[in-house]
Amino acid sequence: MKTPNIKIVGAGLLGTSLGLALTKHGITAQLADQSKANLRLAIEYGAGQETGSEPDLVVVCVPPDMTAEVIARELEKHPSATVTDVASTKAQIAQEVKELTTEHPRYIGSHPMAGREKGGPGKARADLFFARPWIIAAESNAASDRIEEIRDLALRLGALPQQMTPQDHDSAVAIVSHLPQLAASLVAARLNSANPSHLDLAGQGLRDTTRIAASDPELWLQILNQNAAQIAPLLSELSSDLDEISKSLSDPEASGSLAKLHAVLERGNQGVSKIPGKHGGKYAEYEQVTVIIDDSPGALAALLTFIGEIDVNIEDLKLEHSPGAEIGLVELQVMPSSAKQLISSLTESGWRLV
Repeated sequence: MKTPNIKIVGAGLLGTSLGLALTKHGITAQLADQSKANLRLAIEYGAGQETGSEPDLVVVCVPPDMTAEVIARELEKHPSATVTDVASTKAQIAQEVKELTTEHPRYIGSHPMAGREKGGPGKARADLFFARPWIIAAESNAASDRIEEIRDLALRLGALPQQMTPQDHDSAVAIVSHLPQLAASLVAARLNSANPSHLDLAGQGLRDTTRIAASDPELWLQILNQNAAQIAPLLSELSSDLDEISKSLSDPEASGSLAKLHAVLERGNQGVSKIPGKHGGKYAEYEQVTVIIDDSPGALAALLTFIGEIDVNIEDLKLEHSPGAEIGLVELQVMPSSAKQLISSLTESGWRLV
């Protein structure tokens, strides 16, 4: 397939990251943004240029509330181009585009499952989409050649294109993205009334649980509003579970209280076991080896170099620091068949294990 002319509308986190990734692969995108400051910063970073040839593909990277309007405008402005977007919801936007323009058959929604807690061009990364799913939310009557243009874009960036309907997409992200965001925000909100000295005890569990609560409230308000129909039933189910737990804890001596709590915890174990890990395997299948390292420059790099030299593959890694401690805990996830060799080699070479 020939190198496409690509226009990116919106120079925020995703738009600038997309431009940087294309630049890395030898494609200079045309950039547009209502904010002159954002546009200038994205161009100075090397994400593209303000002028360009008539685009083959337009990628709209603006907030969800503006997405349908901008898509319709770009369809009218570029009468032969395929237009897509990167918004986190798809069904409502697709419906709005149909109502706004007769050119809607050239629009095919998409959604790269990538992002960061903080937005703006200053947070952009060229590798943001690498090895991340890129959903192509095509209607059943969408033209195959236009779908292929978006698939080609995803593959050029090292993303993993998957195709589903807009409705299936919204149902999927409700459970894997939108519900977790609300749960994280609700837990993090409890910290506002916590004793500051108690927060000094916070470990990695709290940080993991609340990390995404640092996301942009205005952006998430738009996302949640557009996908409310899919999220509301999930919240009702979660609310019922919370009521059940609350009743059990209010009287743990009552008959059946502990059994109900245990059942919830077991269902949580079962849910975690369903989360895909590396190469499609289950994360729960991995074995954890925790190594203690000094909190000093080069300590983590030395550990990873050593593991590479003994030819053990790391499936996942997490670094934890405890407040006030001058050490780090490196939690390594490896296949069970590699765990014994890793533990033995680390121990023999003087590494400290938990």
